[in-house]
Amino acid sequence: MDHIQLKCFISVARTLSFSEAARRNYVSQSTVSRYIKDLEKEFGVKLFERTRREVSLTNEGKLILPYAQEIIDTLNKATSAVSRLHSGSGGRLRLAYDSTSIEYPTKCLKKFMKKYPEISVEMQKLSGSEIESALNSTDYDFYFMMRDMLPDNDNIESKVTHKDKLKLLAPENLKMNENDLKGVNLKKQNFVLLSEAESPILYMEIMDIFRTFHFAPDSVVEFDDVRSVYMAVAAGMGVSVLPEGLLKNYAQPDIGNYEFSGIETDLTYVIAWRKNNSNPAAQLFMDVAGSEITEDDEEYVL
Repeated sequence: MDHIQLKCFISVARTLSFSEAARRNYVSQSTVSRYIKDLEKEFGVKLFERTRREVSLTNEGKLILPYAQEIIDTLNKATSAVSRLHSGSGGRLRLAYDSTSIEYPTKCLKKFMKKYPEISVEMQKLSGSEIESALNSTDYDFYFMMRDMLPDNDNIESKVTHKDKLKLLAPENLKMNENDLKGVNLKKQNFVLLSEAESPILYMEIMDIFRTFHFAPDSVVEFDDVRSVYMAVAAGMGVSVLPEGLLKNYAQPDIGNYEFSGIETDLTYVIAWRKNNSNPAAQLFMDVAGSEITEDDEEYVL
């Protein structure tokens, strides 16, 4: 049996008319009659009692009808699901991001979910080493990270999403002066940093700031998550250095932030993906993510 036979059977059962069933299924009446005979032969029972004046379901026909309807309903759902997946309007999207790459994926995801609410999205924060490992697998569709974290891999494509800069964070009651921002007095401060294991590129950039200012901190405490860094600074445990973009997500009223003086602290961020990604939902997300890249950023496309 096939689904056309079952649809014709259901139509005859609902209308008790072979001619009406033929009209609804865009086939001839003789074709409907043949389909019913084929089904009766396959089931080994009569499905309809037929006279010149009327058609009626047999008890066997009544028993089979809900099962036939369930089969057709399931097939319709499957067809719809496949269609949505193929068009990208259904399915699943998997995103990975490092601790410092929150601002841009948040903006993209907000726009994406408004446009494609039926797509299921999974998000996972990964440490620097975890992202490098994940890029060699098919676990995620997109990765948000600092550009310097990209591995030398011909199977990986990327685009620059935005730029950020590092800023000095300090408890609100600890006012930073011009000498602090030029690095003159920073050696005296206790530093609270995101650990090297969590974000090796950020850690390296911060160490470069220390070297530029010709000092090494007397005290450094490391944490594996940004929120803990903020809590420690707010509690007066020390000062920190973090990307400005994180201020929008973790800012606290009792923490001040300051721009370094006389040095460049720019950071470049990218969205990366594997070339062989065939997920339709991924293409839709790339369209949204690409629309958020400014013309100024485009000149940095890799």
